[in-house]
Amino acid sequence: MAGTDFEAARLTVRLAAIVANYRTYRRMTGPTAVAAVVKADAYGMGAARVAPALAEAGCDSFFVARLQEGIALRKLLPKARIFVLDGAMPDAVPALIRYALTPVLNSLGQIAAWSAAASVGAGGLDAVLHVDTGMNRLGLPRDELAILSAEQSKRLSGLNLVLVMSHLTCGDEPANKMNGVQLSRFRQALAMLPPAPASLAASHGAMLGVDYHFDLVRPGVALYGANPQTQEGGAGAAKPNLMQTAAVLTARVLQVRRIDSGESVGYAATFHAKRPSMIATIALGYADGIPRTLSNKGVAAIGGVRVPVAGRVSMDLMTLDVSDLPEPPAVGDEVEMMGETISLGEVAQTAGTNEYEILTRLRRVPRSYEG
Repeated sequence: MAGTDFEAARLTVRLAAIVANYRTYRRMTGPTAVAAVVKADAYGMGAARVAPALAEAGCDSFFVARLQEGIALRKLLPKARIFVLDGAMPDAVPALIRYALTPVLNSLGQIAAWSAAASVGAGGLDAVLHVDTGMNRLGLPRDELAILSAEQSKRLSGLNLVLVMSHLTCGDEPANKMNGVQLSRFRQALAMLPPAPASLAASHGAMLGVDYHFDLVRPGVALYGANPQTQEGGAGAAKPNLMQTAAVLTARVLQVRRIDSGESVGYAATFHAKRPSMIATIALGYADGIPRTLSNKGVAAIGGVRVPVAGRVSMDLMTLDVSDLPEPPAVGDEVEMMGETISLGEVAQTAGTNEYEILTRLRRVPRSYEG
């Protein structure tokens, strides 16, 4: 490539795969509706491209975290239901109304602010109630739920309750007893509130069975290729991934060199060659979102063949030991860091983190879209 066309690295987002993963959830959950979580710029995949593709596939309900995300999404999807997980902070109320965004109300204070706004308008305002069932993060705690239950008509005045939701703390651990505890607490909460559609399960929780589906499931990370079927108890092999690979991260080889036995590679000289070796330097580093914890233990793939990371991941570069390849790569050759050969789940596990963090860290890498 010449001039500004050269891309040192690229994140290829497969829109068709994301749509296919959404449709897989629709098939698995039967009559239950399926929303799409597109917060954090669609988990780093680009909400401006991902959300319209999902809408075209029939998705009409979307969850975001921040008000600004909801505003940006509304400009793309004028008819979709857009839920804002941060809720209705008083300063956010005018914008929520202006852009027809539905807040997920997390406290009696937010309920009061949204109800007060409804009393000023000509009609009611849609609202979602978030009930905390064990996460102890956002959502109505038990004492506030009891107050709301006793004073429903007063506190919910002017509000159209379109959903009651909660969030599982251990949905990715099928054998964890906390799942059953939260399911029971959620059912108790629903019995205390006016009748409304209910939602408990996200990507992993939807795999726990129909008892967790209720009226709406909210897949997020699984839409982008993460495996929602994790192993029981953290032991044994993970179950096959029903999701298609939606993100492929590649980089170009910038330089290839031969080093002698005993030579070091990278900062702090943490890698020493045990034999004459070939080292390839590629254009990815922690400024691109690659975890430094992959130093000396991550892998990449060249032509479908896995090669180890040699030395520390630095800001803009990584070095690979390509000694065992039949032929060393050439400058400009493409290297896969994540995709078909090396799964998103493997990268996360090797780095000691989760798929969510791997995807959302990839900010500097240019994106291209397929499908």
